[in-house]
Amino acid sequence: MSPKSPASPYAAVFIDFENVYYFLKNHFHDPPDLNDYVLDIVRSLREQLAAKGLDSLISYAYADFERLATAPQGALYLMGVSTRNVLGTDHKNAADMQLCIDALEVMYTRPDIGTFVLVAGDRDYIPVLQHLRRQARQVLVAGFRESVSGDLLQNIGSASFIDARDLLGAERVEQLEKRRTDRLRLQEESRRLREQGLAGVPTAAALAARETAKGPQVGSIPSASAPRPVVPVAPRVAFRATDEVPDFAPVRPLARDIERRTLAFILNEFQKLEAKQQRRVPELWLGPFMRLLTDELPELPDYERRDLLNHLRDAGTIRIEKREGEPHPFSVIVVNYNHPDVQALHPGGE
Repeated sequence: MSPKSPASPYAAVFIDFENVYYFLKNHFHDPPDLNDYVLDIVRSLREQLAAKGLDSLISYAYADFERLATAPQGALYLMGVSTRNVLGTDHKNAADMQLCIDALEVMYTRPDIGTFVLVAGDRDYIPVLQHLRRQARQVLVAGFRESVSGDLLQNIGSASFIDARDLLGAERVEQLEKRRTDRLRLQEESRRLREQGLAGVPTAAALAARETAKGPQVGSIPSASAPRPVVPVAPRVAFRATDEVPDFAPVRPLARDIERRTLAFILNEFQKLEAKQQRRVPELWLGPFMRLLTDELPELPDYERRDLLNHLRDAGTIRIEKREGEPHPFSVIVVNYNHPDVQALHPGGE
């Protein structure tokens, strides 16, 4: 039986739920009712397809749903969307692979499906999209333009792209954009206040401003009679397992929430080890920690998680040291407990 033409009234929708969820979470600074935004996008997409005369016979959503803050499976089921739980792994494209396999299976087993809709944006989907088009299937892609690969957009053409902002509606997008603007402004104000506190001997006004921006501070920087000045940072070089850094980089404040979140996670791992071993732990093995960080930040690819450690190292919060071992050398993380951001997250540490 030969495939039907794109004039077929039936469509299959494949939703990379994690892709949309984590874009909204990171880009708009973790808005409340996050799942509702994703569900509204899916609902509006199905309505838009219906308005074009397309009946969504098949709809799949892909994610490691156990990692999401709230479970959307019930709401998706009521919308007629089947969920595919893809367990998180060290590989960023685990959900991508399952989605592509299912799309090809539908193409070969359901010749009545003429339109394939992907709610995703990675360039990894280009080969499967090209294959679908060679089989005379219509292909549409929906997503946020900032998170959709430019190569993918060029491949499918603007006429085949559905902007998720249009699916959400102008009023809800305006609310999200306002939240993003407000959070960025607060981050910038907090950064300036921290820099003022590090630039010289802090005045009473500066101390009060720092307490307002960062919350109550417990403990102090023990080794400094006066705060260290901000020193220009040398160009960053990505660390490798063989790197050996003899000392901490010059102190500067962390600029992003994701960096502070990663630093807090490092400190928490130190505390867990110390509680387990009933003694002070001076260092953390890098390899096992990176696997833990994969579970903590599954929305990021591996290179971005490593990049975060680069930023922490360049800000003087940690250093990466090489250790000789059998059968291979290994690397460890050492924390600078004199750093202001470390002091704020872990008062009294040493």
